[in-house]
Amino acid sequence: MQNQAPGIVLIEDNPDDELLARRALRRLGLDCEYRSFDNGPEALAWLQAEGAWAEAPPPLPRLLLLDLKLPEMDGHEILRRLRRHPRTRHVPVVILSTSGEPTDIRASYEEGANSYLRKAIDFDEFARNFSLLGQYWMELNQTA
Repeated sequence: MQNQAPGIVLIEDNPDDELLARRALRRLGLDCEYRSFDNGPEALAWLQAEGAWAEAPPPLPRLLLLDLKLPEMDGHEILRRLRRHPRTRHVPVVILSTSGEPTDIRASYEEGANSYLRKAIDFDEFARNFSLLGQYWMELNQTA
């Protein structure tokens, strides 16, 4: 079990979207670790230092990217649990979703999302959006 702090954690069940995110982050050239999970329960256990992670809690990421449409537990439920837990209450969360539904957007902000970004279908647009996202959250945003 690696205990190095990832700069970015992605919770995404679609391997193609995860690959696009990894490629876009590599293109950015950000000097940060990256970790991904394909389901909510595993990600929550890691983030909240439970189960196998309880003995040696991993450092929290500077940014969490969260898909809404996930198996087992959807992104809304993950976000609610993150915000209720003292360890993860203040981790910045950006929703990355194909949904542009006003109800999903509104619910995400009400549940404590810091930002909501629709996934672009075109890789160049996806990479550009990721570049702006990465620059803001990893370079400009101030953390405690």
